[in-house]
Amino acid sequence: MSNPKMNYFEAQDILHLVITDDEEVESLEISPNITAELNANGELIGVEIMDASVFLRDFILESTQARIMKLKQASYG
Repeated sequence: MSNPKMNYFEAQDILHLVITDDEEVESLEISPNITAELNANGELIGVEIMDASVFLRDFILESTQARIMKLKQASYG
C-alpha cells in the first residue's frame, strides 16, 4: 500500500477507499452497494461503498451487539 486515502461524498453518501494510485481496469460488485476496484494485475486498489452511512451504522451495531452478547455469555458461564 503506497498511500491509502479515504474520501466521503456526502451528497451521494459514498465512501471511497483508495489503497493505491494504480489505474482502475476492472471493478467487481462484491456485495450489494460494495464495489472492489482492481488494477491490470487483478489486485485490489480501492473499495467503493454506496449508502455508506447506513452500511457503517449497521456494521458497527451488529459488531457491537455481537461483542456484548459474547461478554454477557462469558460472565454467566
